[in-house]
Amino acid sequence: MITRSELRVHTISDFNSWQEQLSHAITSPEQLLSLLGLDSNLLPDALRANQEFSLRVPHSFVARMERGNPDDPLLRQILPLGKECQPSEGYSLDPLAEQSQSPCEGVIHKYKGRLLLIPSSACAINCRFCFRRHFPYGDNQLGGEKWQQSIDYIAADSSIKEVILSGGDPLATNDKRLKKMMDALSTIDHVETLRIHTRFPIIIPERITDELLGWIAGSRLKPVMVIHCNHPREINESVNDALAKLHKAGVVLLNQSVLLRGVNDNAGTLVDLSQALFHAGVLPYYLHLLDSVHGTAHFNVPETEALQLMDEFMALCPGYLVPRLVREVPGEPCKTRIR
Repeated sequence: MITRSELRVHTISDFNSWQEQLSHAITSPEQLLSLLGLDSNLLPDALRANQEFSLRVPHSFVARMERGNPDDPLLRQILPLGKECQPSEGYSLDPLAEQSQSPCEGVIHKYKGRLLLIPSSACAINCRFCFRRHFPYGDNQLGGEKWQQSIDYIAADSSIKEVILSGGDPLATNDKRLKKMMDALSTIDHVETLRIHTRFPIIIPERITDELLGWIAGSRLKPVMVIHCNHPREINESVNDALAKLHKAGVVLLNQSVLLRGVNDNAGTLVDLSQALFHAGVLPYYLHLLDSVHGTAHFNVPETEALQLMDEFMALCPGYLVPRLVREVPGEPCKTRIR
């Protein structure tokens, strides 16, 4: 039964903190469909897919969706669909073979010179196309002795110049713990850059607090933040304000998107996204072809179509607004550039 308070999309004024926004995120397909005035016939498939990979979306993101439109590009990124439960040839639970590239728990070391840490399994939003939707987070917790093991591993390899916080979403972790992590990494002389991959500035921009800005600006490590934005309508005034604060604090801001069927698979949308990002102080970085994780085949845009799309894209805007079209191939020394 949906209560009266759940029949409306809550505004920022209804919450006292970003943590409260996160804890009150919508996790019920029934509630989501009701809030957006969508056909209840979508519910059985949504419930079925939700059992395999749960729905999670904050009210602030739902507020940017078009009511009554099942094809809204923001909704498509988060609504569970029956198609996700269908097996597809070539799609697997671990398409990037990350579980074989983990030298210790919470660490993924795929590329020379940089390494990835997973401080949190939580996310601000559960994207249906997530390549880690089946990742065993329970076996990769960076706490206590395991955190020290990861620090020892990084300290022992002088080739590691950059540490990447990913997840999950690292900004789901509280600032006290993140500062402690950054301080520990700062003691390793050969580590120069801290890169944070996060959706929080887009999904819950209030996460960019003075405390967060303080520990980022107070470190000797060069801060880089890669936000994940796939459609220009994800960027509103609150997002622009959060990104401006990060830029002022000296954070290098980049964006990576995933090319998604029904979301951003046309040149006009990609141009609008790059322009919106640029006006917000963010440079386009990567446009990923879909990783072939089970449950996501309906998002796929074939490489031949993607190349044609990039030709159209490049003809409509300056080169510095065109992200690299890439795919990730397990075992390769870097992302494979397509265009």
